[in-house]
Amino acid sequence: MSKYPKKKKGFYIQLYSIHGLVRGHGLELGRDADTGGQIKYVLELAKFLSNDPHVDKIEIVTRQIKDKNVSSDYSAEKEKINEKLNIVRIRCGGNKYIRKELLWNHLEEFVDKSIKYIKSVGRLPDVIHSHYADAGYVCSELTQFFGMPFIHTGHSLGRDKLRKLLSDGVDEKDIEKRYKINHRIEVEENIIQFANLIITSTKQEITKQYGDYQNKTAEKFCVIPPGVDLTRFYPYSARIKQDRQTIKLLQEISSKLLNFFVEIEKPLILTVCRPDKRKNLSGLIKAYGEDKKLQKKANLAIFAGIRKDIQTMEENEQEVLTEILLLMDKYNLYGKMAIPKQHETQTEVPELYRIAAGTRGVFVNAALTEPFGLTLIEAAACGVPVVATDDGGPRDILRNCKNGILVDVTDTKNISKAIHKIIDDTETWKKFSENGIKNVRKFYTWKTHTGKHLEEIEKLIAKGQENENAFAPLGKKLFGIDKMIVTDIDHTLLGDEAALSKFVAMIESIDNNVGFAVATGRTIDSAYKVLEKNGIPYPSIIISSVGSEIHYNFRGKLIYSKGWHAHLDNQWNRNKIVKLLARLKHLEYQEEENQREFKISYYTSEIPGYVDKVRNVLIRNKLKADVIFSHGQYLDILPYRASKGKAIRYLAYRWNIPFENILVAGDSGNDIAMLKGEMLGVVVANYSKELEVLRGQKRIYFAKKKYAAGIMDGIEHFNFLKEKKEKPVEQES
Repeated sequence: MSKYPKKKKGFYIQLYSIHGLVRGHGLELGRDADTGGQIKYVLELAKFLSNDPHVDKIEIVTRQIKDKNVSSDYSAEKEKINEKLNIVRIRCGGNKYIRKELLWNHLEEFVDKSIKYIKSVGRLPDVIHSHYADAGYVCSELTQFFGMPFIHTGHSLGRDKLRKLLSDGVDEKDIEKRYKINHRIEVEENIIQFANLIITSTKQEITKQYGDYQNKTAEKFCVIPPGVDLTRFYPYSARIKQDRQTIKLLQEISSKLLNFFVEIEKPLILTVCRPDKRKNLSGLIKAYGEDKKLQKKANLAIFAGIRKDIQTMEENEQEVLTEILLLMDKYNLYGKMAIPKQHETQTEVPELYRIAAGTRGVFVNAALTEPFGLTLIEAAACGVPVVATDDGGPRDILRNCKNGILVDVTDTKNISKAIHKIIDDTETWKKFSENGIKNVRKFYTWKTHTGKHLEEIEKLIAKGQENENAFAPLGKKLFGIDKMIVTDIDHTLLGDEAALSKFVAMIESIDNNVGFAVATGRTIDSAYKVLEKNGIPYPSIIISSVGSEIHYNFRGKLIYSKGWHAHLDNQWNRNKIVKLLARLKHLEYQEEENQREFKISYYTSEIPGYVDKVRNVLIRNKLKADVIFSHGQYLDILPYRASKGKAIRYLAYRWNIPFENILVAGDSGNDIAMLKGEMLGVVVANYSKELEVLRGQKRIYFAKKKYAAGIMDGIEHFNFLKEKKEKPVEQES
């Protein structure tokens, strides 16, 4: 490995794997379509990376689940695996365990809470590595904010899935409804654009799976085949001394198989996979069921995930498992074929491979398509010859390991013919077994995998973030902020040119740990123009349209907050509200330039009862919305989650800034939501009478001066800028 960059500490790496069930022990592989090989790969990658002396800290970031239908292990906010490695769980999309396709609408929440968590740690990761498209979306957002290098591993891709489903005859509308496939593909295009490196297991994955994507560029890809844990997947001929635990485990496995087999000593044809149509388990059973000679020679054991009640499983899994049982009955394979209901992946699966090898059996991967085939190298490490699909990863594996036969699995006779060839010839079996044991250690060890992984991380850190679309300097600035001044524009910041000049001088001289933002009723375009016209430094954050929009400002480029957008979109029905309020004669719809997706603006008057009539219409029609009246003539309807105050609290949460470290200043009714509460509120002396209700409330100061001078009066009153703070945390280099 080349020399690592000089650092005060070793690498801090975050691995994002959001869906599925992730824990540090007893992985429930095959429980459902979302808890498969990806989960195992991420956990083992993290463990082996944590063993490297150049790694200081590593975290697997996943979703927190509190659901009585799954283990309470998945509810722990943090699970310690070893001194360097933790699983960090972030709540997103409620508490229930849901399939990955239902998580798309909740990923902005995951982004927000990931930012909050990272800031609470006080150290930016040196690299983030996403697994699958949902995690890729989160990491593409994080890399834009913070600029840390971003690695992605797809595991499977939307375009490839769409192509396979269509070829299976599934209707395109049904595919979209269930899998949100077009959204996934769009997300994957963005991931390819923002990722600094995309790791694949094979070259075919690059050419065939990523080949259809527009944003692909050859230099972004790197082939790093996964490794196998040789401490668990050791050869059948080198079985360690059997302690009580091992003896008990072997007895349990034998008991499971004895429940099915009449002649347990026959060679074992073994397969281990999820109950998925693409795994072609039916093809393997047909190959065995239609070959009477093979049935006499060998037993067949299919370990197809974990099941309790087939009727409660996902439709795809139900179909596969039901077909397996029907085929078992059709070919009368009782006494010859085993399909146990569950298996323990950490301990039982390695023993299953060794049992198969000990009977001079074979391992079969009959999948119709196989991006890699981790089970093939596990079997090889234990000394089991393999019969594998002539597709994708198995081609590379068998070319390297020389431990089996590739077949066209669409013709089931090819599968049975290859199995016969291996188990009938002792020399062939022995050669394949020895080759697998030897060559796995040459090509597929975790030491090799993690070494290459860290070399690529080193290159990325040395190169730095060069993505022109990223606005990382702004994210790093916000990462270091622990105080913020937020002010309204009209009649608060503006109104006294001399006072404004002094305020601008103060903003330009304050420490980097103090941020500056504005919160206004103006649209973003109007706000931006008025700030420029009056020579006011562009704030890092602009809250516009009475809190219904948030924009980050990076070197004059405005970046819309998709997180806030997703937050407001819940239960907002703009068209229905406009239609209902059109019946009220005392409301005049404002000009189109004042209207926004999350803000409906009207002119009205201060006649008593007018505003209450609007609220009553919304309540009667069960529409959740906030009604804000200001300056005696403006009426704004916003989503119930929107207001200047809620926008500021959202930002405080996302960037982990304590409320008491935020000073807000305003002059009118649409500022009430941000002036009330735990933040430090400043009401400038030229305030509208709507704010009189705030007088005497805790943490609200009525300034003795007007406009910008009033803001500075409030800053002085709260001694806001004089308290000494630690220097902002910076990313190590």
